[in-house]
Amino acid sequence: MNSYRLTNMEEPTDEMLSQLMKEVAEEAKCKSEEAHRKFFTELRTAARMQRREIAHK
Repeated sequence: MNSYRLTNMEEPTDEMLSQLMKEVAEEAKCKSEEAHRKFFTELRTAARMQRREIAHK
């Protein structure tokens, strides 16, 4: 879908809009899943560090 730019003077076809929306939705889903994984990985790491600190006291 790289051939169409929303800055073009011509209106996109329904098929083009559908494809654009599908691609954007897929990209958003991937980014959301990656952010979710990263958040919980960092949360688990922080929890381990806190447990270690408590164990050493």
